[in-house]
Amino acid sequence: MRAAALYSAAGSLLLATLTAAPVRAAPPAGPGPAEALGTAVAARRAAAAGVDFGRCPQAEELPDGIRCGTVTVPLDYAHPDGKQVRLTVSRVRATHRDPDGGGREVPGQGALLYNPGGPGASGLYFPLVGMVPEWKRIAAAYDLVGYAPRGVAPSAPLSCQDPGDFFKGPRPAPTRPSDAYKKERAAEAEAYARDCAKRGGEALRHYHSLNNARDLEVVRAALGERRLTFMGASYGTYLGALYAELFPSHVRRMVFDAVVNPDPEQVWYRNNLDQSEAFEDRWDDFKEWVAEHDAVYGLGDTARQVQDSYEEASARLAAEPAGGTVGPAQFQGAFLTAGYYDDYWPHRAEALSAYLKGDPQPLVDQAGTRTAEGAVRSENSNAVYTAVECNDAPWPADFEVWDRDNTRLARRAPFETWDNVWTNLPCAYWQGPRQRPLDVRTAPGELPPTLVLAAERDAATPYEGALELRRRLAGSVLVTERDAGTHGIAGGPNACVNGHLEAYLLDGRLPARDTSCAPRPEPEPRQTAAPKA
Repeated sequence: MRAAALYSAAGSLLLATLTAAPVRAAPPAGPGPAEALGTAVAARRAAAAGVDFGRCPQAEELPDGIRCGTVTVPLDYAHPDGKQVRLTVSRVRATHRDPDGGGREVPGQGALLYNPGGPGASGLYFPLVGMVPEWKRIAAAYDLVGYAPRGVAPSAPLSCQDPGDFFKGPRPAPTRPSDAYKKERAAEAEAYARDCAKRGGEALRHYHSLNNARDLEVVRAALGERRLTFMGASYGTYLGALYAELFPSHVRRMVFDAVVNPDPEQVWYRNNLDQSEAFEDRWDDFKEWVAEHDAVYGLGDTARQVQDSYEEASARLAAEPAGGTVGPAQFQGAFLTAGYYDDYWPHRAEALSAYLKGDPQPLVDQAGTRTAEGAVRSENSNAVYTAVECNDAPWPADFEVWDRDNTRLARRAPFETWDNVWTNLPCAYWQGPRQRPLDVRTAPGELPPTLVLAAERDAATPYEGALELRRRLAGSVLVTERDAGTHGIAGGPNACVNGHLEAYLLDGRLPARDTSCAPRPEPEPRQTAAPKA
């Protein structure tokens, strides 16, 4: 799941008011014995082949300390001898050095494989976390392994349009779009879905979460791991949940950080509705923080006044885009990231303050900088995101359903609602069969105990998702960061969270019951740059 940036409780009340959405009548595809056999065949082959680690692809610009290799997986697991896809895998070996000193050698615990979410995000950079102090003890015991999922460059990259056309110029971001604007965006979404089908061809239907979970099983085998130690963030938690359902006996340890709601009725349309509602609460958190620091930013000493400052800036950008690149949509997209991560709060507040005082450059730097290389990566990521979510489950096929549900939602949650619609609307026009979402559910003793991490006010993956996964995976334990909303809490500044993470990954220890940690400190404000003369 994601919003404009890439990447849903409010759910029960919202679902009670939203009418169930009709979907395309084509019978959905689903897992079967052919796919299970094909996965076993591919895993045996991968275990025999292993991974020949060497230099990483130059385009990834990874440091020399990271080594890369490839793992071959079938495009279609029902036909394991058919077309193949090569997944790029990255690794840094465990240091085996005690970071606390004393010269003690730390015994290795195999590979820790990571998926950062999206769908459409690459995990090739994950091994770099071993350089961060909060990860040193884990990096001493584990080989840190990341990978680029199928379709994500350089793993047979998927594309839906010319990257040069991906970044649109300055455009509006109406919270109450007109019928004409809705019609325009619907036409864009239909054209995008059509282009995906044209460029992806027959292969496009094989990019979905079930195949991503099967790929994970093949990568495990290629690494020589008898059982998988896995950590997934955001969408990576849904991938991990599917793996736990399909291959429970192959799990050693699993960490789910910032949890997608795995309820089949939520995947993906209702999850995105919940996400839009949750972002409104998180947007309020940001405005209240800015108001508390009015002496620094001068944007108002109440959340309402901060909202007025934001709307004033948006109106100015509609009349004259900043730097010729930043219109209201780019402006909104930049501030959406503040809903994901507290660390962005000072930067976004500083840029808004400077813009209203006459200096647009901080805003242009944060919202308007686009490179050809960035366009290629963003287009690829968006193509994979769209293909996976559209293939994963039924979506409403009638725009009137989207319009009705989101018009109602936008009355109380205007900040992200319509942007989320435009991101996901290609799924209304998607061609080909859909998967049937699995009813993820494990019985006591079927799966080793797992660790679930969640911030209570996470907007991208609302807290109800963590509660739902905790109910579905018997023996799992939930650690909550109270009154906090950063999207993904493992290995961050919260020592309490990190203590539970280390106890589990290093020693297999979990709290006896669900527990919580106090929130991390709020970010410190930054002094606003002086306006240009």
